[in-house]
Amino acid sequence: MERMPAFVQGASRGIGAGLTRLLLERGHRVFAASRTPRDSEVLDALKQAHGGRLELVAVDVEDEATVQAAAALVAERSPKLGLVINVAGLLHDGDKGPERRVQDIDPAWLQRTYAVNAIGPLLVAKHFARMLQHDERSVLASLSARVGSIEDDQLGGWYGYRASKAAQNMFTKNLSIELTRRFGQLIVLALHPGTVDTGLSKPFQRGVPEHKLFSVERAARQLLEIIERATPEDNGSFFAWDGSKIPW
Repeated sequence: MERMPAFVQGASRGIGAGLTRLLLERGHRVFAASRTPRDSEVLDALKQAHGGRLELVAVDVEDEATVQAAAALVAERSPKLGLVINVAGLLHDGDKGPERRVQDIDPAWLQRTYAVNAIGPLLVAKHFARMLQHDERSVLASLSARVGSIEDDQLGGWYGYRASKAAQNMFTKNLSIELTRRFGQLIVLALHPGTVDTGLSKPFQRGVPEHKLFSVERAARQLLEIIERATPEDNGSFFAWDGSKIPW
């Protein structure tokens, strides 16, 4: 049986590229999205290897018009999707990064972090959900982070990243309620990938045990396993990489 197509937002590097590769290897047609997907050496190599089963789509989650245009393009190519997954996230950029103290708060940085980590995935849901509305099983998933759990917070700090991921989690929970009222086969998930050896985590890997620092390939495999075995009873859940549930 032919596998349903997938849309990966944040596909040009790291976990997004790993998921794109794995989905292609498992026989899916994949729409791989990022701000400049044609500049990605990884996606270029995958395109050469898989040809027409990989389509590159330009999306900047800070610009809703690009999300809307991407959804229109994908809908023309494939009215039905089996998976939409939001991967792109913002933790640091240049001299900006996680705040250690409240005195470090920069409103502009907070707003950008929120735009990418929380509003971006919600905009993808807004414009892509209709392609998940069909009579087959489908999944809408967003990569969150354990630090976005309010109940799990024991260390403080990281104000913008924690808050933006907590907001993303609330959006995900809301979507799991609203969309499944209309889309009976849809499963909405928040996923924590663990600490993965990517550019996002690179400055913060000191002290992470070697067995808890995952390769991109392992992280993608673990996440896809959770997605593939999820049932309607899992709708609205927040899962860690090992399949355990994380409190909101």
